[in-house]
Amino acid sequence: MQTGEVLRRVVFNALDAAKGGKLKKLKEVNKSKIIEGVTEEYIERRTKVLLDYVKVHSPYYKNHPEWKELSDFPVFTKGDYIEHYDEILTDTSKEQGNLYKLSTSGSTGTPFTVLCDGNKMNRVNMNFISCMELNGFRMGMKRGEFRAWIKGKNTISKWKSFKNNLIMIDISNMGDESLEGICRDIEKKKIQVLVAYSSALTALTQYLERTGRDMKKWKVEMVFSMGEALPDATYDLIKKLFGFSPVRSYGNNENGFIGIQLGEDPEYTIDLYNFYPEILKMDSDEPAEPGELGRIVVTDYYNKTFPMVRYDTGDTGKIRMYRDEKGRVHGKFVEIYGRRGSLMYNCQGQPLSIHVFMNILLKFEGIVHQARCIQWEKTKYELLINADREKLDIEEVLAAYRSYLGEEAEIQVTYVDELPIQASGKFMVCENRCADYL
Repeated sequence: MQTGEVLRRVVFNALDAAKGGKLKKLKEVNKSKIIEGVTEEYIERRTKVLLDYVKVHSPYYKNHPEWKELSDFPVFTKGDYIEHYDEILTDTSKEQGNLYKLSTSGSTGTPFTVLCDGNKMNRVNMNFISCMELNGFRMGMKRGEFRAWIKGKNTISKWKSFKNNLIMIDISNMGDESLEGICRDIEKKKIQVLVAYSSALTALTQYLERTGRDMKKWKVEMVFSMGEALPDATYDLIKKLFGFSPVRSYGNNENGFIGIQLGEDPEYTIDLYNFYPEILKMDSDEPAEPGELGRIVVTDYYNKTFPMVRYDTGDTGKIRMYRDEKGRVHGKFVEIYGRRGSLMYNCQGQPLSIHVFMNILLKFEGIVHQARCIQWEKTKYELLINADREKLDIEEVLAAYRSYLGEEAEIQVTYVDELPIQASGKFMVCENRCADYL
């Protein structure tokens, strides 16, 4: 336990206590609800409060008094919110004091910024800490956050970095020289928690394994994976290298963390305290059947500045809702397939998890540096590949892809010098551009 960690925890608790302990209470309630579930009455009450509020204070919803139940309200995509931005914004926003921005980089679509008040911002921050603490995090631990940090865009001030004990780890370049620099920073700065997208964790752990780097002086106690699904092979490699399991999470910048994996549970426990989740069919706004793959749609109970009712996150997955012996409601994402634009289908029209494409790349480590599979038609694909051409057996690579896509898959190969990491730090290993599926 580092001195800086303890000091920050003491200061945080003292300042919060002086203000009535609001943040600590919010964090502890959030943690308990994630574990214990919520009541049916809570869901009904929070939903009614939100819908009544938006019909009074949001110009867009005010024009539709006929919408009574949540299912009456339209499903909104990011594009819909941008188109109706000023109408969605509530008339109370000017009275809410300082407003905060929750921004997404638009790495897989359109940049988007959601405004929120201090109460929602506190919930976002405590929601993050709750998910971390449920997996062993201690307030004040030094964390290294892996992103493509862009000066003037998403970097943070020296003061904020110091206050939050956060080290910005730039992953704009993930070549061996950059990875070696990252390893030196992790050791020298005694970073305790690594927070990263799975593509960055895959690159880092492969480098550690390949080089046999000495990690004895490292102080890392936790690895927290965000964004796209973490491949099982990377999950296992992290356990091997660090001696503990990584934490998988699901969420977005607009809302916060929506689901978290607890311990070795392969499913994501949904935060039903802050969100109402739905899985809708891929081609309509009807509810998906139990166990059916569909679009992840989220209603955020607590953003009173820019209310997000039935927000189509752009992600896809499967959900399991159930009640325990006390009648409390629990929700689990059985699997999260990722962005709809990254959801690929084989030649028979069956969906493929992003895991498939990540696992293929792991098979060719050291030969294939980067690859992205694009689906253009139902049986036509393109493989963008950055590889060591002297060692590459392209037929072996294509056979690996066809084992999932189907033997009849037509795969055009396009060699590239580099496939850039997205602005957020994500790397797209697959992309669907087939009009039949979008």
